Amino acid sequence: MKFLIYFIAVFLVGTALANHVNLKQVRCLVCRTIVDEFKYEVSKIDPTKEIEIGQYRLDSKGNTVHKKVPLSMSEVHLSDLLDSICKRMEDYVRATYKSNGKLTLLKLMSDGGVNPLINEVDIVQDGDLNKSLEYFCTDIVNEHEETFIEVISKKIKNPKAEICTEAAEYCEDFPEDLDDDDDYEDDHSDGIDDYNKDEL
Repeated sequence: MKFLIYFIAVFLVGTALANHVNLKQVRCLVCRTIVDEFKYEVSKIDPTKEIEIGQYRLDSKGNTVHKKVPLSMSEVHLSDLLDSICKRMEDYVRATYKSNGKLTLLKLMSDGGVNPLINEVDIVQDGDLNKSLEYFCTDIVNEHEETFIEVISKKIKNPKAEICTEAAEYCEDFPEDLDDDDDYEDDHSDGIDDYNKDEL
């Protein structure tokens, strides 16, 4: 079904051949998309749920002490969530804005239907049905998993800048694109990287 939607979208809006794609920019876009998807998954965790972590120890009376933390701060749980993110890259395609040629990642489905922003872009067809996005995602997560977990679990301000620019250095050449102040829920519902909103 996803591939059918993809081909319909390509038919409707046309395609743009990826002859000169800036791979560092693609990594930047993928990294920031991972942040969005990861934040969304963490936001869905029940804040009242806790999990026991670490080794058990005895208190002065010989009773077992169980250490608990919120599930949203469990490194094991967050690691499992992060590992599942890259499969979602198959829901995205590379695209360029018709208005200015700017590269973006577009989520094809939004709110159960085709993303309405698809009319604003030309799909970039890269010969592997954008599977390379999943490969980039896997590499990025494997290399920077601890950073993703630390920044998101501690709710550090401007997570895209902290992870994708400062730590990973994927977005250092695209400072004008960084904008973490938008409300995440609005961004995720549109299914498109937030820095492009200013250009729509």
